[in-house]
Amino acid sequence: MTLIDTRTPNPKSFIAGSTGDWEIVIGMEVHAQVTSESKLFSGSSTAFGNPPNANVSFVDAGMPGMLPTINVECVRQAVRTGLGLKAQINKRSVFDRKNYFYPDQPPGYQISQYKDPIVGEGAVALDVNGENVEIGIERLHLETDAGKLQHDQHPNMSFVDLNRAGVALMEIVSKPDLRSSDEAKAYLAKLRSILRYLGTCDGNMEQGSMRADVNVSVRRPGGEFGTRCEIKNVNSIRFAGQAIEFEARRQIDILEDGGTIDQETRLYDPKAGETRSMRSKEDAQDYRYFPDPDLLPLEFDDAFVAELLAGLPELPDEKAARFISEFGVTPYDAMVLTLDRETADYFESVVAFGGTKRDGKAVANMLNADVAAFANSQGLAIWETHLQPGQIAGIVDLVVAGTISSKGAKDLLQIIITEEPEGEPAEIVERRGMKQMTDMGAIEAIVDEIIAANPDQVAKVLAKPSMIGWFVGQAMKASGGTANPQALNALMKKKLGIE
Repeated sequence: MTLIDTRTPNPKSFIAGSTGDWEIVIGMEVHAQVTSESKLFSGSSTAFGNPPNANVSFVDAGMPGMLPTINVECVRQAVRTGLGLKAQINKRSVFDRKNYFYPDQPPGYQISQYKDPIVGEGAVALDVNGENVEIGIERLHLETDAGKLQHDQHPNMSFVDLNRAGVALMEIVSKPDLRSSDEAKAYLAKLRSILRYLGTCDGNMEQGSMRADVNVSVRRPGGEFGTRCEIKNVNSIRFAGQAIEFEARRQIDILEDGGTIDQETRLYDPKAGETRSMRSKEDAQDYRYFPDPDLLPLEFDDAFVAELLAGLPELPDEKAARFISEFGVTPYDAMVLTLDRETADYFESVVAFGGTKRDGKAVANMLNADVAAFANSQGLAIWETHLQPGQIAGIVDLVVAGTISSKGAKDLLQIIITEEPEGEPAEIVERRGMKQMTDMGAIEAIVDEIIAANPDQVAKVLAKPSMIGWFVGQAMKASGGTANPQALNALMKKKLGIE
């Protein structure tokens, strides 16, 4: 593959060294387990958490004479992913044998795709710190996963678990377009979001169903590409960022000391916060690729692709654009609300609850602030909490109607969170006397009493009108937090003669 530089150097992402600035160049190879009940070339289960070697057929174990049979659902999922990445779909692709010998690879080779992948070039759009960035996708190909060695089960033997052997993976290869750890983390998050929207991979990195090989090199800004090191099997977005930052600094220190970078595969140790050498990095020729003689070329037609395209869901970028235009939310709100499909669906359920279309911005404000704070404190997403869309809709309606203030809304939400999880907002407000005071006569009486009791404060406010907030706070306290703050503020200014 010929490397092409598509990015203009951005000083914001440079790393300062003792001899000048450096630029990171990052490429990703993301391995995403295909959502399918069976493996790529056998009928074995893909269920996670089964006992070791429970999901193994003769094909997976590499027994002599066993022939692979393609799983059509995996092909469909790969094409759907390619369409979601706005990528070229290759209607003819070839499976190859990638030869390497390891105990968790029973046949002595991995079935993969080399020169003729199922999906070609595409792109992923990112918003990183307010900057729009497009990251190129080089290819997506289908391949089989390996098993897993367990070294901690016996003092002098290693055990082999082949449950994952033969599981279908999509290897999604980016172009070397990423220039910072922030961009790399945003790319992984966005890619995972797309896969989850499509339903082609669950994106559970902690279970190993999505993991990244991160290729890192450094260079002088805008210069020739440097020698890359591959950080293998990173299973956390946060760890990916940490690994990139450590590896970039390690390479810079070596180069500034007059050394050279060895092309190698490294592992990231999150406890030590460092990368460590694993082995020298292989090139394609080291794997002795050749077409798998047991598998014919994979071919399909335009109708197959068109059917899959017609069935795609609305994806994050399109959904965010619609939220902005249809509901008037900010780009930031739209981004947060569309990070996962369930949150986006929850938002729309609140907006449309009971057949009434609510102010989308008001709903977004509540979800992205107080509701999100509660969800985060529980380690949950908004939609995973006990708060129902109808309850949030009810609180928003009460604020819009002037029945409760924004402060009252916070109090009401807290009551539903901690005391009445199944409570109906309007009924709680009525029963607990939380209605906002709108009787101007009663509000005026409170204002007159506070002004009369605090002549010194009156003098201070007249000298510095911005201090009127003290009076408003006292009046709100006197009303038990039920006075309409807008009406209170306006009346206070009128009484004190402040414009």
